[in-house]
Order: sequence, then structure tokens, then C-alpha cells
Amino acid sequence: MQSTAAVPPAPLEIDEDLLERFGGRGPRYTSYPTADRFHDGFGAADYERALQDRAQRRDDPLGLYVHVPFCRTICWYCACNKIGTKHQEQSAPYLEAVLRELSLVVDRIGRGHRVSHLHFGGGTPTFMPDSELARLIGAFRDAFDFADDDHGEYSIEVDPRTVDASRLRVLRDLGMNRVSLGVQDFDPDVQKAVNRIQPKELTIALIDAARDCGFRSVNVDLIYGLPKQTPESFHRTVEQTIDAQPHRIALYHYAHLPTVFKPQRRIHESELPSSAAKARMFEEAVRLFESAGYMYLGLDHFAKTDDEMAVAQREGRLHRNFQGYTSHDPGDLLALGVSGIASIGDVYAQNEKVLQPYYDALAAGRLPVARGIRLDADDFVRRDAIQALMCGFALDWDWLARRHGVDGARHFAAELTALSPMVDAGAVRIDEAGVTVLPRGRLLVRAVAMVFDRHLAAGARPAGGYSRIA
Repeated sequence: MQSTAAVPPAPLEIDEDLLERFGGRGPRYTSYPTADRFHDGFGAADYERALQDRAQRRDDPLGLYVHVPFCRTICWYCACNKIGTKHQEQSAPYLEAVLRELSLVVDRIGRGHRVSHLHFGGGTPTFMPDSELARLIGAFRDAFDFADDDHGEYSIEVDPRTVDASRLRVLRDLGMNRVSLGVQDFDPDVQKAVNRIQPKELTIALIDAARDCGFRSVNVDLIYGLPKQTPESFHRTVEQTIDAQPHRIALYHYAHLPTVFKPQRRIHESELPSSAAKARMFEEAVRLFESAGYMYLGLDHFAKTDDEMAVAQREGRLHRNFQGYTSHDPGDLLALGVSGIASIGDVYAQNEKVLQPYYDALAAGRLPVARGIRLDADDFVRRDAIQALMCGFALDWDWLARRHGVDGARHFAAELTALSPMVDAGAVRIDEAGVTVLPRGRLLVRAVAMVFDRHLAAGARPAGGYSRIA
């Protein structure tokens, strides 16, 4: 399914006055409605009905997500759902719980559905020993019909401190064909300030090993805005990353929310770089990435121009789900493990976020759903509109009419009026074909998407706030 008209690549334009005027904070739109709109009035019975409906849609696209929450050490910047422990034995009962959850799901949807993408997230998925990962992947392959290696997207997040070349070979042999490495920064002083000591040589060797093992894509995560970073030090990190030639790079802005994420209280606010310094870091990183042949996909993601993700964006078939951008139509998504969010039919369902309630539900034979939401017809229209903007910087009225039978210009008349200031500023174009986010407005695509968010306009924002748009 092509989600938008293909968008020709164009250099990203950075206009600081525009960012100051329309920036601020907003959702990342890995889903719509966003997860802060989920509620506990939605429960396991609602999810069960969605799974039973899915049983009748065996030919629809399906993906799997598995959350492994354990980390041997806690990085102080981290905002993920994680459990710090050095006790390796904790992964064994967790594996059994995930297998029980898988059994409950398969009992409701049936076996043999075609799976085109699988993602292990965390925490640290490689906290699990190879034997446990092999058992889990084997259970998936028994339950589902996986697309072959050339057509499936099977990825795992890796902490380079827990993996060497031999483990990468095992992961590749288990069917993983994409790997994402957490790096954040190569500078030793920055690493010490965030409790993540990770020698550059270790990471570079692992990127090389991943290529040698035949992984089709290697992603590297970087974060700017960390304590003790300077524009000069981060410039070195970016250059070193480019020298390593990963296929994709995620460049995240550090959101310092110590009242929400307790580990961030260990970070000294006096050591955080200024707003001006962070702006310089980002602008210089963008310049370096584009000069090195990386294409800006959106938000904080870059890919080599010949990478399948960049090709998918140019051809108008890039998608977005809870794991970020994907070149595959995500369709329905089954999520296993604590805090996992499934998207099945017209519902989102999120599992218990805390380990013991998750275990308790499964021990009682219940799906471990804590909250969720059911989408109405307008949600589906807006979800497609927001995804089109986030993935292709364009919303095509003809495409929207084919998908939903609506006149987009009429349906979104109020939203188009609200976009007028961005149009006048040269960030957005609105014409008879639809809405286009122009190169100088692409860093503000989240702000554009927010205009189409009915729930955001109608409801309170989460207590912890959203991350900065730019």
C-alpha cells in the first residue's frame, strides 16, 4: 500500500527563527491516538475480542514486538521501561511468561499467520542468553509463517557491551537481519557523566562484525544534549560515526525530565549544554550526515540514500509504528512482554508496565492488558493523515479519498485554517492536491501533525510533558 505520493529527496533546511516560532513540545506519533490517551477502562476482554477478529484476517500484514526490560547497568539518560539487575537468572522466568503470553494470543488468533517483521526492544534484549533467544524465536516460528530473509524485517536492539562478533553470528543464524546499536556519544567524559562506559573501538568493531555476518542494516543511536557535551566533542562523535558507515543513524534530542525518570536525577543539570550549544550540535550533525550521503527521513532519523528505508520514502511507502520508521506496512502488531503495545484492528492494547502484575495476570491465565483504546472512524482518517505527514511530508487528498471516502479539504477545513501561519511562513504548502511540508518546515513535521490531532486539542497533556519538537 502506497501511503502518499512519492516525495523527491531535498536537503533539509534549518531555520532557527521558524523553529523558535513553531517549535515547543509534542508527541512523536508512533501511534495515533498517542499512548497518553490510553485508559484503564479498556481491558483484556477488549483486546481478546480484537484478537478473535484478527483470526478472520489471516492475509493482513502482521508484525511482532517483544520487550525485554532487563539491563545490567542503568544509563542515567534513559527514558525506557527497564529493570536494572546483574542477576542473569531473572531472564528465565521472564522467558516462560512471554511464552505463556504467546500461547494465549495464538489460542485466540490461530496458528500460521504470515509475519513480515519482528523487533526485539528493551531494556537490553541481549540480556537474554543465546539459548533463551533461540527458544523464543523457535516458538515464534512454530506459531507463525515468517516471510523469508529477503522480504522480512527482523531486528534486535544490541548493547555493544553485552555482544561480541560471535554473538552477532548467533543472532544472524537465528534469523535476525537488522541490528541497532546504542552508542549515544563516543566521548569518554560524556559516557562517564551518563553511566555508560563504552569504548569507541568496541562499537566500531561490532559495526564491522555486523556487516561481516551479513546483517542487511546496521543502525546507530546518538543523543545530543547530554551532560558534558560540547559542539566540538559531538562533532567528533558524528565524524567517527560516519567513518564507521552504519546504514542508518538516529539522532535523538535528550529530554531531561528528572521528575518523571528517576535515573536522570543522577545527571548534574549544571553540566547540560545550553540551548544554543545544542542547536549548533544538531545543525552541524545534519550538515555532516547529508554531506556523507545520508538522507533525512524525518524526526531524528537518517539513512544512506540507497538504504531500503530511504528508497521506501522516495517511493511513498515508508511507514511508522511503535518501533519508529519501517519500510514494511506494519499492519497489525502483536506485542509481548511488559509495557508492550499491540495494535490489532481498531484497538491499541498495552500490557502491564510492572513485572509482578504482568506475571500475576499470566499465572491466572489472563492476557496481561493494563489499558488501551478503541479507535473510531475519525481516528482512522486522522491516523492515516498523520502517518502520511510523518513518513512522506505530504498528505494527498486523492489518496485519502480512496482510503476513507472523505473530502480531505472539507473534513480538515478547521485544521487547514490553523496551518495558515505555517503556510505564510513558508513551512507548509496547501493546494488542491493536499498538504506538503516544505524542506524548511520538515523539522516541524510533528507540529504540523499536532494540528490534525483531535485528542490533543480536546484533552490535557501528560504530566511529564512531551519531548521537544526541535
